[in-house]
Amino acid sequence: MQFTDFGKLDLSRLPSPCFVVDEVAVERNLRILHGVAVASGAKVLGALKAFSMWSLGDLTQKYLNGTCASGLHEARLGYEEYGGEVHVFAAAFSQADIDELLTFANHIVFNSCSQWLRFREQCLAAQTQRPDLEFGLRINPEHSEGAVPIYDPCSPGSRLGITLSQLDESALAGISGLHFHTLCEQGFEPLERTVAAVESKFGHILPQMKWVNFGGGHHITADGYDINGLVELIQAFQSRHDVQVYLEPGEAMAIGTGILSCEVLDITWNKLNQAILDTSATCHMPDTLEMPYRPDIHGAGEADEFEYTYRLGGLTCLAGDVIDDYSFKQPLEVGQRLIFEDMAHYTMVKTTTFNGTKLPAIALWNSETDALRIVKEFGYDDFKHRLS
Repeated sequence: MQFTDFGKLDLSRLPSPCFVVDEVAVERNLRILHGVAVASGAKVLGALKAFSMWSLGDLTQKYLNGTCASGLHEARLGYEEYGGEVHVFAAAFSQADIDELLTFANHIVFNSCSQWLRFREQCLAAQTQRPDLEFGLRINPEHSEGAVPIYDPCSPGSRLGITLSQLDESALAGISGLHFHTLCEQGFEPLERTVAAVESKFGHILPQMKWVNFGGGHHITADGYDINGLVELIQAFQSRHDVQVYLEPGEAMAIGTGILSCEVLDITWNKLNQAILDTSATCHMPDTLEMPYRPDIHGAGEADEFEYTYRLGGLTCLAGDVIDDYSFKQPLEVGQRLIFEDMAHYTMVKTTTFNGTKLPAIALWNSETDALRIVKEFGYDDFKHRLS
């Protein structure tokens, strides 16, 4: 899913490897999300866990109501660079996390009643100084819509969210909202079924709430998403329960907006042609191994679809640092640049320096004007100072 033709970009202008994000495509996505907020009455937050390119913080602030975070550092980034509301959830908070979050966050969502009860007295004391500070609980409706267990918060035995059997309703004093997150890059219909499950199990406590957060995983900006259905669902839910609905799209901010450009370093042979790249599955695109999934390459096809097939691998010592097998119309050459498509979301945020591998540079491109800015380059110091 690529909304921009990055084939128009002269890759020789880039260091390698390099993430490139088209600011025109990002703004296109943000406009769609803003339209949902206006039409439905929901508040829309950008999920920094999926896309935290804070160089675009000012642009994001023009369209969204704020950010949501999965811990203290993401929350600070939202507060410092994006503006608007700052919401934060974590599977568990430390005392030090809470001490700092209480000074700037707007919503703090707890994953268990025990965590809430541990910090409740301190939280309510802070609320007297900051009336905009509110607290919520993440619930688990035990309704799975995900096909991949590692990304399914409602899989049996999940540590995420409070099931109905574990909800201590006597602990709700001071709680003003509920949060659920069950989706992963999915359309409207899974959300519709999930909302029905939430109302079935937790509907009796909704009259006590001011807001309900529908979490993330909504592919709102993808082609074919039922935006009208989403708007109608939110309007009806808010009307039935007299609550403010929040959405937390992450990938929807950045799908179709960015690439990872890399270079062929060597070509070898073992059972088939092997191309070694200056990027890495394990370091730069770990979802190709974790999920797993196969990223598209501009101009390439499935194995044996075109005349020349190669296994594309990374430059680390991990034997399994392999992206996949691809075919090309012409033989690959050392020094040739390749484009992995749709790599802005859940890729830039997961990079590592295993083996001392250099992190990809980050660039902003305007597909309308061809203006290009290298936002960040990484080197030895970035590797060294992560260690001791």
